[in-house]
Order: sequence, then structure tokens, then C-alpha cells
Amino acid sequence: MVNLILNENMKIYRRTRTWVMIAVMIVIVLFGSFIDWHYDDKETGQATWQQQLTERNQQNAKLLTDEKLDQDDKERIQENIDMNQYQLDHNIHPEGSTMWSGINGSAQLVLLITLFTVIIAGDSLAGEFSSGTIKLLLIRPASRLKILISKYVSMIMFGLLLLVILFIVSVLFNGLLYRFENMNLPLLHLDTAGHIVEKNMFANLWQSYLLNGVSTIIFVTMAFMISSAFRSSTMAIGFSLFALFAGAILMELLHDYDWSRYILFANINLSGYLTGHPYQKGMTLAFSIKMLAAYYLVFSLVAWLVFTKRDVAA
Repeated sequence: MVNLILNENMKIYRRTRTWVMIAVMIVIVLFGSFIDWHYDDKETGQATWQQQLTERNQQNAKLLTDEKLDQDDKERIQENIDMNQYQLDHNIHPEGSTMWSGINGSAQLVLLITLFTVIIAGDSLAGEFSSGTIKLLLIRPASRLKILISKYVSMIMFGLLLLVILFIVSVLFNGLLYRFENMNLPLLHLDTAGHIVEKNMFANLWQSYLLNGVSTIIFVTMAFMISSAFRSSTMAIGFSLFALFAGAILMELLHDYDWSRYILFANINLSGYLTGHPYQKGMTLAFSIKMLAAYYLVFSLVAWLVFTKRDVAA
């Protein structure tokens, strides 16, 4: 099994496109972080962050007097006032204009990791069929199940590698730009009871990475299943990427229907539970994990049945 996984990794990393993907991700992280740092307010003589928060609270207080505002807007404005006041009372620097602004912004690039890994996964099995090299794999003493698992594991390892690279490059580059100031800055979070709580920024960042990484695993498994079932890298990559980008739009349209919580895309964004904003009220992290586990088992079972039972001699 180990030799099979090493062989699959060789196939991935000997291709130029793999290194192009890694380079593109690094460039995007560096460029985005630099732009974020460049436009931060650093001019001498500028108002301190305490003065800025005080002015914002004064402006927000005036907005609350507007009778045209609906209740949701008033609650949102009041939450901003409370959060700003908490930072002032406890001398906590806002996340903006710190290294954490760029680091947390780079965490959104997990979507890019999903895209790249789906491309690799969609071509993993289908590419073997189109090039005819699948025959060379099947004449080995290893079973089809081991071949399938080795390919799948190599895809997950590639996604994890991109995740680690994203984290290291983002932390180091943003840290250098901001001279590693405010490293111990806490993350302020408003819980469901309306109380402001402090979280460890590093711990929350890794939670966000890991929870977003779950969606990467699901989409990669979907692409792997389609690649196995239809032997078409174009279909596997195209359908998975369509689902990746169109799924969120679909769920917005179906948000008001209770049954929509059972759809895959309603549970894919687990990071929403970190901020206390699930897809629908009443949904829990445990529920979403169970739903994702069910879809994962279905995708894996289909890929296994098709690849191990279907004639691949042609």
C-alpha cells in the first residue's frame, strides 16, 4: 500500500501543472497580503484606533435614532457598538491593521485549495483510462481496492500539503509585514446569548482551516466518484466545480424551506458554526457532520462499487 501511495504521489508531483498550482496559490497569498498591508492606515499623525472606534460608536448611536431602521438593522448596529466598546474598555486592538487581518483573509483561499485538489482528483482515475495506463496498474498483484485507496489518499495528502503551505506562507509573510506585532491579539466573538467572548486567534484559525478542509474532502470525494463512474476527467472536474460554485447560490434560493437543511450544500460550510451563524436556525454542528458523513459514505461506496466491479479491460 505504501509503495502504491508513493507511486501516485510521483504521478502528481512530476507534472508541471501541480507546481504551477502551488506557485499560483503562494503568489495570491503574497499579493493579497501585501495589498492589505499597503492600504492599512499607517500615516503618522493619524487618529489612534481608540479614537476611530469612539467616532464609529458616535456615528452608530446616531443611526440608531433613525425610525426607518428595521429591528434586524438596529440589532446589528447595537452589536457593533457593544463590540467596539468592549475593545475600548479592555484595550484590545481591532483585528484590522494587524497581521491577523491578512492571515484570516488568506484563510478564505481554502476555496482555491478545493479547486486545485478537485482538478487533480477528477483526472486521477479518468486519466488512467484515457491514456490506457490503467492496464499497467491492474496487472500488479495489488487489488483494485488498494489501487483505489492509494489514489484517494494521495489526493487528500495533496490537499493537506496545500493547506499547510497556505498557513505557513500566510503567517510568515504577514508576520514580517507587521513585524509580528499583536501576536497575542484575541478574537472577539458574539455568542448565541449575545455575550462577547474572547478566543485564541491561532486556535480559531486552525479550526477554520480544518472545518473548511472538510468541504475540500467532500468535493474531492465527489470528483473521485464521478471520475470512477464515468471515466471522464472533464465531467468529473466540470460537475464538481459547478457544484462548488453553484451550490451556495442554490442554497440561498432554498433557504426558507426546512427540508433544504438535508441537502449537501447546506452543511458544507462548517465554519459558520464558529461565528454562530449556521445555514438555518436550529442546525447544529453534530447534525451537519452526520449529513456530510452520510454523503461521504455514498460517494465512497459508488466509487468502490464501480471501480471494483466494472470491466476495465477495454
